[in-house]
Parts: sequence; structure tokens; C-alpha cells
Amino acid sequence: MGLAGDLMARYVVRGVEEYALKLSRLAEKSNEISKKALYAAAAVITDRIRSNIEALPVVPDYVLGTKDKPIEGVTEAQKAGLLEGLGFSPTMQDKKGIVNVQIGYEGYNSVKTRKYPKGKPNLLIARSVESGTTFRKKTPFVRPAVEDTKSAAIAALNRVIDDEYEKIMED
Repeated sequence: MGLAGDLMARYVVRGVEEYALKLSRLAEKSNEISKKALYAAAAVITDRIRSNIEALPVVPDYVLGTKDKPIEGVTEAQKAGLLEGLGFSPTMQDKKGIVNVQIGYEGYNSVKTRKYPKGKPNLLIARSVESGTTFRKKTPFVRPAVEDTKSAAIAALNRVIDDEYEKIMED
């Protein structure tokens, strides 16, 4: 045999089984990790929406808007209802492998009327403030929060994924 036949490369790989086990643990926990990461991102966005609600201008209860003179802002009771009702869903929607968390409003504020004996729905108030109506000026507070926190939310999401990855790979 020539010189080339005598010089064969040898590789010794150690820990392959351990690495494969860690990767399988990572795969098993991927759904749990993605949900935890989505909640972290939703928390960043929800905090900004909350700040934007707190910054909404307040109008007296007795002021009613008209088409010619729409109101700018919300009443104290409407603001309190928006702050109290704001949150994100405790369960996530999983549609064909795409997992979503919903940020939104639930419940009613303390302004009871004949039409709304439980109080006005917080979602109704949020939509009227965000998009405007014939009697209320448009004052977006959700869209700007989502736009302003996009990179911070992605960073929070990535931080959770990285932390969970490190925990699994260190074990």
C-alpha cells in the first residue's frame, strides 16, 4: 500500500447520545417554550397599551360629543374600565401549528344605562376611541403601542427562547 492508504483520518465524537437527548427534550418542550415566549411578548405590548390608556385625555361625564363638535378622550369611568378590562387570553389559539395570543378587553365599565344595564362594554369603548365615531374624535392608542413595541416584544420573545434553550442544554 502506498502512503495515502496508511494515513486515514479518524474522528472520535463523544457525547452524541447526550446531545441527541437534549435536542429531543428541546423538541418536547418547544410548544411550552413558544407559549411562554409569546406571553412575554404580549406582556410588553399590553404594558404599552396600558400606558397609552393612562395618557388618554379625560372629559367630564356630562360632556356629550356631536358630529360638529366630537369629544376628545374618555370619561374617568371609561378609562378605569379600559384599564381594568385590558389583558391577554390565558389560553392560546393553536391553528395548524400557528400559535396566537390575543390582547384585548373584557367586561364592562361602571357606566350603566338602559341599553347597557351591566355597564358599557369595554371593547365598545376601546373601539370607539381607537377608530373614532360620529361623536368622538379618533384617538389611536392600541395601534401605536403595537407599532412602538414591535422590536421590544420580539426581543422579549427571543430572550425567553434563549433562556429556555440554555436551561435544557446545560442540564
